[in-house]
Amino acid sequence: MSLSNDRKIIRELAKRYVEIAADEKNNERYERAKGINDLKPARPVVWVEQIPWHEVDIGDLLVCECDNEQARDIEKWLRQQLYRSEYIQDDMIAEPVYKIQKAYDDASHWYGLPVQIETLATDENNDVRALRFTDLLETDEQLSMLRMPDITPRPEIDNKLMDFALDMFGETLAVELCGHYIHHAPWDHIPHFRGVEPVLFDMIERPEHVHKMRAFFLEHGLSLYNQMETFGLLDYNTTALDFTPQYSGTLPASDYNGGKIRKKDVWFRAEAQIFSSVSPQMFDEFELQYMRPLMELCGPCFYGCCEPLDRLIPLLKTIPTMRKLSVSPWADARSCAEQIGKDYVYSHKPNPAFVVDAINEDAVRKEITNVVEACLENGCPYEIILKDISTVSYKPQNLIKWMQVVKETLDKYYS
Repeated sequence: MSLSNDRKIIRELAKRYVEIAADEKNNERYERAKGINDLKPARPVVWVEQIPWHEVDIGDLLVCECDNEQARDIEKWLRQQLYRSEYIQDDMIAEPVYKIQKAYDDASHWYGLPVQIETLATDENNDVRALRFTDLLETDEQLSMLRMPDITPRPEIDNKLMDFALDMFGETLAVELCGHYIHHAPWDHIPHFRGVEPVLFDMIERPEHVHKMRAFFLEHGLSLYNQMETFGLLDYNTTALDFTPQYSGTLPASDYNGGKIRKKDVWFRAEAQIFSSVSPQMFDEFELQYMRPLMELCGPCFYGCCEPLDRLIPLLKTIPTMRKLSVSPWADARSCAEQIGKDYVYSHKPNPAFVVDAINEDAVRKEITNVVEACLENGCPYEIILKDISTVSYKPQNLIKWMQVVKETLDKYYS
């Protein structure tokens, strides 16, 4: 098969995608998502993300037919968007553009250390893995081996990808080169070098070692994002913000007058998932004091992932740029709503265990009802993002039914 056949496949799919993007419902979802991020309460946007695509095909809609590898990447993206719109029917927002993120290299890849990871897979098609890490940062001497970032933009890669995508889409869909938001999550990386338990014990037994390690990652982050700003790699018009809507009328900053995008013009994303079992005092000592200098340089901040933040919200509210807080299934939803109030976005993460096997509709309805009523009572702008879906046991109807139950529940509160 030639590239001409790949073009035909992609353009036919793109035409269907453009129809979704042009629908008035799509624009309404965009305006609602942007308003929520700008602290204007409304019916929440509901997204289903991090889908185990290898488990959910219906009618071969997800089967790629292109021969060229780059073309297949574009085709896969289009097919997933069409599937999400046709079957899951969440509040996905179809932008009338195909985005390519700017490429760059970092000579200090993985901080200059050879990460040693043992993986265990229960399903070869699933990229969710159990991991075991070799301890590489036990001593101060080993800490001294960590390297600072050394960024090199790769415009030649950008140009190659842009040219190819423009050729594939022709006039059917616009293609855009975009930069990155700032995602600083050292506590997602540190366990790759040490494991989780050794670090947690060190906070009690060797706090000075943890402070040295954390200080390095602060310096690394400051250097990395300064370099990204210098090289024009940052952007406020990015792809989704860690699987949540990124749209905001407050970006770029009010004093932006064009040209190079600055740290203050983009979202800052952070989390510390291993801190689920530490005290607020330890969170402040080993996480927040090292995040604050970066947060205060950037635009609005979105904090949290799977870790429950209900005990930590008072500390997070001391950050002037805080905008959005993640409320995981393991947090007290009502307590979080009371603390978040009208001043921040309540980003609810439903329990993905409810879609693993046979769906318990009553459990889903109860969870969503609890969140809706807590947010309405406290005036919270909020969103609902089902993510971290490791498996649906090869039952795509689980996601479809989950979405139906959530919509029915929301309809009781919003006309």
